[in-house]
Amino acid sequence: MSAAAAPAAEAPKKPGKMKGILVMLVVALLFAGIGVGAGLYAAGAGLAGGHAKPAEDPNAPKLVPKPGAETGGHGEKKTLPMGLETDASPDPTKYKATFYTFEQPFTSNLRDSDGFSQVGLGVSTYYDQKVLDNLKDNEMPIRSAILMVMAQQDSFTISTPEGKVKLQKDLKAAINDVLRQRTGFGGIDNVYFTSMVVQ
Repeated sequence: MSAAAAPAAEAPKKPGKMKGILVMLVVALLFAGIGVGAGLYAAGAGLAGGHAKPAEDPNAPKLVPKPGAETGGHGEKKTLPMGLETDASPDPTKYKATFYTFEQPFTSNLRDSDGFSQVGLGVSTYYDQKVLDNLKDNEMPIRSAILMVMAQQDSFTISTPEGKVKLQKDLKAAINDVLRQRTGFGGIDNVYFTSMVVQ
């Protein structure tokens, strides 16, 4: 009987072992779930390399909406976060453009020739008066940057429509680069020729 009693005594031990392994597995899954939840919370709060939204700079230029236009559409903000600016212009159907004309024309020799060009320039922005104030306050370095761009042109290229469009883009980039370096924000959306002479 002792031989028969021994196997019967060992049988209840197996369910106890399984129960212990099952409890350990549940506890391990519980800790893993807590760890994942804590990681997601930390990432959402910007604590662990998550993508927290940058703070908006109250002094940054703001877009000027057209009266009655619905603003704040897809991807557009009235105030940009600190240090952020895109090359894409805002929607002209929603925002009002403000124009500024440089009083004096720009005269420069052309590259590799005895010719010169003289242009009158204006610019536009969809942002508030801060951009125009920055433009006026930094007119001397902006004039210098414009003259540097103009000195890189040749008479053949600048006389074609494509050359004029490229010159507009280059001038816009030069003006915005100076403004970004000096004020932290460009904001010029387009450059216009008010007069042009190429000789």
